Amino acid sequence: MITTEALYQIYLHHPSVQTDTRKLKAGDIFFALKGPNFNGNEFAAKALEAGAAYAVVDEDLPVKDQRIIKTNNVLATLQELAKHHREQFHNTPFIAITGSNGKTTTKELVHAVLSSHYKTYTTEGNLNNHIGVPVTLLRVKKDAEMAVIEMGANHQKEIESYCVYAQPTHGIITNCGKAHLEGFGGAEGVRKGKGELYDYMRAHNGTIFAYDDYDYLHDMSKGITNIIWYGTSKGTVTGNVSKSEPFLEVAITNGATFNSIQTQLVGDYNLPNVLCAIAVGKYFGVPDIKIKFAVEHYVPSNSRSQLIQTGSNKIILDAYNANPTSMKAAIENFSKILAPKKVLMLGGMMELGEESVAEHENIVNLISKYKWSDVVLVGGDFNKFEHGYTYLENSKEANDWFHQQDFERTYILIKGSRSMQMEKVLE
Repeated sequence: MITTEALYQIYLHHPSVQTDTRKLKAGDIFFALKGPNFNGNEFAAKALEAGAAYAVVDEDLPVKDQRIIKTNNVLATLQELAKHHREQFHNTPFIAITGSNGKTTTKELVHAVLSSHYKTYTTEGNLNNHIGVPVTLLRVKKDAEMAVIEMGANHQKEIESYCVYAQPTHGIITNCGKAHLEGFGGAEGVRKGKGELYDYMRAHNGTIFAYDDYDYLHDMSKGITNIIWYGTSKGTVTGNVSKSEPFLEVAITNGATFNSIQTQLVGDYNLPNVLCAIAVGKYFGVPDIKIKFAVEHYVPSNSRSQLIQTGSNKIILDAYNANPTSMKAAIENFSKILAPKKVLMLGGMMELGEESVAEHENIVNLISKYKWSDVVLVGGDFNKFEHGYTYLENSKEANDWFHQQDFERTYILIKGSRSMQMEKVLE
């Protein structure tokens, strides 16, 4: 069996790893991962034929090739290699970001700010799990001055395991909301799980950036010496929503030479994400002019609070993910928008366990407090109780419904969990 050090020497000559043969480039090291429905070992020979420099496997293969590297466990090997690579960066800040909502937007904003002044590497898309985190680490080149690592989690001990090989020096928990309740075991479990990042910071004298307005972050961060607070009234950077339609505008009341930021983000729930990016930039000495430019020119993509204009209609597409906390924030924000006609198209929320039906009912109760031109509820547990709204099984049915309407001068919010694929409504 090859040692981590020996594999690392190979990686230094071929510093690009891939776990999917469809995305393989010549010279990549292919890691043959296994899952419930796939076995990468079966594609190792194909990867080599496609130009992979090496293939790391954990099963005996019929083909004999000196470019095949056998290990006991491919995933463990990938994570160990990532840890070894991370340990080569002695003075480079590695900033870990987790949270129930807003972590990808915060990661993108923080990266935009830091990369305006430093050579900064970050998580691509949402490669934020047990495979994505090590792959992200292995994409950090030796010229890195900063690294921003997103960490997703749906059960206890997950963030803790990522910290073992990411070894963050700085940490951000955006918030702890009602997400993945099934895996975490309720709202308290979410705080415990996300709090594993703070546990690591506490044990390693790290620095955290925290939103002062969330009382629970004060409790969770007890015992951490280095805390940079930001918020609406207290902190090194403070600010408030001055306008939220069509895009969020933030009045900066303390901590920067500029007094206003005009973002291209939809929703006042993005206020903490914007303040966090400014606080991180200020802490690391990014000039104010660069911070302002970076935040103002960041445009969300990938179905995350995108504002789409089609004819006289405006569509907020926020179909990347949904949980009770983010759904509530999106609906309340949407209710404030002044428009002649407003339509809600909401997909079901997943991974809520035994609280799922009650949480879907809570959302319907919230909807009923406001006046809408139309409400369409799609999939999930929206069919488990009585309500007076249109119910459709899936995004295909929602797509059919959408294209049968003759919307004019209408605002439409489309939101749902990833598995609901609510972006398909617009296809």
